[in-house]
Amino acid sequence: MKIDAHQHFWQYSPSTHAWITPEMAILQRHYLPSDLQPELEQVGFAGCVAVQASQTEAETEFLLNLATKFSFIKGVVGWVDLRAENAPERLAYFAQNQLFKGVRHVVQDEPDDLFLLQPAFLKGISALQPLGLTYDILIYPRHLPVAAEFVAHFPEQKFVLDHLAKPFIKKTELQPWANDLKKLAQHPFVFAKLSGLVTEADWHNWQPQDIRPYLEVALEAFGPDRLLIGSDWPVCRLAGEYEAVMQVVLDFINKLSASEQPAILGKNAIRFYNLVK
Repeated sequence: MKIDAHQHFWQYSPSTHAWITPEMAILQRHYLPSDLQPELEQVGFAGCVAVQASQTEAETEFLLNLATKFSFIKGVVGWVDLRAENAPERLAYFAQNQLFKGVRHVVQDEPDDLFLLQPAFLKGISALQPLGLTYDILIYPRHLPVAAEFVAHFPEQKFVLDHLAKPFIKKTELQPWANDLKKLAQHPFVFAKLSGLVTEADWHNWQPQDIRPYLEVALEAFGPDRLLIGSDWPVCRLAGEYEAVMQVVLDFINKLSASEQPAILGKNAIRFYNLVK
């Protein structure tokens, strides 16, 4: 089964989605499962993982509700305030729903570059593994060394790096991102998503060859058994439509073996998020 391991749904409102600026006007509308399903089917994908875009439990409930209605949504990565005293209780509440697979925090927007190492946040992370929950790491390149220190605290916890930490593709910069990524990848329980890369390139003029050097680094660092394909739809629409965006990774992995390709295209996502086929 082919799985898009990273996409979003939302009912747009200017206040809730303040991060969507005027230059992102294409995102200023509702994006729901009925919009995504034909896109998935067009490229032969059977399912997806819906990831939080707003830091509210209400959105977590919203995504889980969608997942119960649309069987192609195989799992939800929601949000719970991991710094709160009641974080373990809130996580346990959501974990009662087998479609709730893990959590994410928009660390890239936190003013504290050491946010991942805050004691309250570390305490919250410690509540995930006993419940079988994953954690999606959303950061920028400058946070990679901090992320490596962060994951070292939890060698039994499953982590996945979103969007390869958003490398500077438009500037064609590989370092120090590449070296820092490889250091993070030395932790065998950390996976990475081949997602969200076109929006780090020149939105209007990118070519697949602009992105391939970054995919090469990721493949060398994590290997085919710890990489997941993801569209980052609808955010990817800032730079390209669904099929074109997915095709970048599909073409890149075409050189891999008959067992390695299915791993990246779905098996790794199923294994990482414990998805029901």
